Amino acid sequence: MRFVETVEIAADVDRVWAVQTDVESWPEWTPSVTAARRLESGPLALGSTARLSQPRLRPAIWRVTEIDPPYAFVWESASPGVRSRGEHRLVRLDDRRTRVELALVQTGPLAGLVGLFGGATMRRYLRQEADGLRRRCERA
Repeated sequence: MRFVETVEIAADVDRVWAVQTDVESWPEWTPSVTAARRLESGPLALGSTARLSQPRLRPAIWRVTEIDPPYAFVWESASPGVRSRGEHRLVRLDDRRTRVELALVQTGPLAGLVGLFGGATMRRYLRQEADGLRRRCERA
């Protein structure tokens, strides 16, 4: 299962990267995350982990598996029967704008069932994250 949301933000890529990688601030700007705690200090890096709590979902530990500052990071989380991959990609546009591409990819023996019963929630959470990120980055 793959869910994708895209948003254009009137902010440069460095601003968007700074907001998006400040994982512990996510509950301030997206209702799709109720609590977020980095498990190490310092900037987000390969191998960094964070514990996220989201409404109607079990808390999960996410580990960064790919990172290309300030353009992309990918992290993964596993639960019984499902592996989730969150992709956060930034594309520099003209006029100091940034296109953000968010994707959630779920694989494993239970991914189809999770997508069937939770797909609407996953799409809503990605939209909330995209909209919240845009509002946060465009604030003066």
